[in-house]
Amino acid sequence: MALPFLPYTVVGILHLLALFFGSEAVSTITKPLLMPALLLALLWALPRRRGEVALLGSLAIVSGWLGDLSLMDAGIGFLIGLAFFLLGHLAYLVLFWRRMRIRRRPQWWAAIYLVWWVALIGILAPHAGPLLAPLAVYGLVLGALAVSGSACNRWIAIGSASFLVSDSLLGFDRFLPGFALWQVDFLIMLTYLAGQGLMVWGIVRHVRSASSTAELPRFAVPGVR
Repeated sequence: MALPFLPYTVVGILHLLALFFGSEAVSTITKPLLMPALLLALLWALPRRRGEVALLGSLAIVSGWLGDLSLMDAGIGFLIGLAFFLLGHLAYLVLFWRRMRIRRRPQWWAAIYLVWWVALIGILAPHAGPLLAPLAVYGLVLGALAVSGSACNRWIAIGSASFLVSDSLLGFDRFLPGFALWQVDFLIMLTYLAGQGLMVWGIVRHVRSASSTAELPRFAVPGVR
């Protein structure tokens, strides 16, 4: 199952190395390739390329790709990128809640995401200006994604939490005056790529596991129906 994820892993490592060593030319080339490589991994690894899982997963990844492209524009691209990522989060959210859950309810510790949202908005509110409302809505959906991820397998739970960390760092970097974190662009993309990759890996594992279970032969036991 690992082979379909090899292109995503290779392009992701190249992109992270480019960010770490300050090679803008390489990072500019590799960034638009990240989500197409992940989409390839999803469709390659899924037992069936049609159906709700493939559709919603593809929508989430394509939205992430459009968000990545939009964020490469330092101006109005941020708002457009925010909208695309919001769409992607909603697609993941629906997919997790409808098809990926292994528990009826989210884990108890997922309440920390509500604390995170209140703290995030409280920190960014004095500096967000007219963007406060869109950021609050975006954060609420992102938190809901992480909460729903906690009801899924551990790969999806870790991936959704990592995505939340990535967007939190991005918000601090964009809106919080004086925020200075060593290699912040590298850390944002590291947690973003880990988040996207782990969520898709978890989706594929869940579907393949369910398919394997469904295909197990049923043996007749005398006297039992």
